[in-house]
Formats: sequence, structure tokens, C-alpha cells
Amino acid sequence: MTDVGSPSISHPDYWWYRARADLLRVALERYVGSPGRVLDVGSADGPSVGWLRHGQRVALDLDPRGLQPGDICGSATALPFADGSFDVVAAFDVVEHCRSEESALAEVARVLAPGGRFLMSVPAYQWAWTHHDDLNHHHRRYTRRRAVAAVRGAGLDVLRASHVFAGTFPFFAADRLRTRLRERGRSATPLAEGEVPPLPQPSPAVESLLMACSRLDRRLLARRDLPFGSSVVVAAVKPGATDGRRSERRQAGVMARRRSEGGPEARRVFANAASAPAWWRSVGGHRWLRATPGGRRG
Repeated sequence: MTDVGSPSISHPDYWWYRARADLLRVALERYVGSPGRVLDVGSADGPSVGWLRHGQRVALDLDPRGLQPGDICGSATALPFADGSFDVVAAFDVVEHCRSEESALAEVARVLAPGGRFLMSVPAYQWAWTHHDDLNHHHRRYTRRRAVAAVRGAGLDVLRASHVFAGTFPFFAADRLRTRLRERGRSATPLAEGEVPPLPQPSPAVESLLMACSRLDRRLLARRDLPFGSSVVVAAVKPGATDGRRSERRQAGVMARRRSEGGPEARRVFANAASAPAWWRSVGGHRWLRATPGGRRG
């Protein structure tokens, strides 16, 4: 996994991040339930996960710029937590950065409690590969079938798998094909030290059109899966120690229906290891507790 920074930290209001946050919520929030402990892998900056403020949440990221007190600077392929520590693990646009998707997903399955849910998004279609993927240190893009197979290969049961960004897909496909023709035979220009990949800058009129097309996805995702789009989302559950697959699916459905009862809770922030509660110590977090991105460790 690479430590390249995300443009989302300096551009959280960029249209794609705003649209993605909305689409992830509509597609996946129903599977969150009322968790006690939530691990957010690779989204410490938060533009896509503002809705994932359930229970006691900790973020893990290689890029320390978006980390807050109590968050962890670490790798998705070596999660510093005990087995079965979390009720929900989210990894939005993370697994494609990992050289070994098997290692990353095995770690997710390991730290999930039995009956825990995994929420994932990844970029779609290998034919859409451009220098943008090189600069962001992607290792692959996905089809829905490949994403499902990877998650099932980690021992998780898939509850939902859908494309998103179907409404903007004609623009995405045309832009990627045009870009591939322009980049043919040329290598990507390396980034300077500390530089993050640039974002395309559409005009205000084009941005409004793209956001309007994304709202079409939002209406459709509430009722059905989408057969195409520039990203893939997956919701999965870890089978219980004694319950069968069918009962795990029922449990996830019950939790989804009751998600509105508890409401989102404010994230707990622990300034140092001494203030960490028992559950945090039980997952080994007190040994990894980081303070501000500048750098104290509790």
C-alpha cells in the first residue's frame, strides 16, 4: 500500500467527493446497523464518511494529514487490532491501492467480529486505466464480479454489490477513452515530493450537470442495484461462530431496519493512552494511539 496523499484532504468540496459521499450513504448505510465499534480504513480525511459516525469510530490511514486524536497511522495490510475487534469495517477506495488485495481483505475479515459488516468501494473497469491511476498508485480496477469474488475469497458473505456513478458513466467513458488515446506511448509525469495527484477541473456548468446525473443514481440505488458505473460498492457480513449464513443475513437486515433508532453518535476522541476506555484497550488501540497528525503518540 502506498503513502501517497489524497487530494480529498485539500479539496473536500470537489464534486466527485460530494457525490460519492451521498451515493455511499444511499447504497450502504442500511447495512451499518447500530454498531459499537467502527473502523474506517483509509478515509481519515472524511469527505466520504461523514454519515459513518455510528458508535465508537477510529480511522486508520497511511497519510497522517487527516488523522485526528485517537486515529491510527498504519497500513490496511497489517491492521494493529486484535481479532474480532469491530462491528463494522469500511474501506472506501482503499483496496485498489494495496498490492495484495488478499492480504488487505484477510485483515478486514480478521478484525471483524462474527456478524460484523464490511463496506467497500473500488474503481471500476480495467479498460479505464489512465495516468490518473498510475499517479494514485492503483494496482487494479474492478468489475462487480471481481469485487464480489475478492470479498467472498476472504470468507465474507456478500449482501449487496452494485455499480455507482451510472448517471455520469457516459461522460466518464468518453473522457477515459479520449485520455487513453492521448496518453498512448507516453509515461505519466512523476509527482514531486509531497505532491498529490491533480484533479480535473470541470466548468461550473459541467459540474452542475455531473451532480444532477449523480442524483439520478441516488434515486435508483434506493431501490435496485446498478449494472454499470465507474465505481463498485459491496456490503458483506462475516459469518457468525455458530449461526448459519441465512441467519447472518437476517441479522444484517434487522439491524438495517433499526438503524434509525440509535442515530449517529459523536466520535470519541482520546488525547492520550491514559484516557482510552476499556474497549479501546481490548482491541490493542492504546499501543497505537496517535495524537495530532503532527505527531505525539500516547
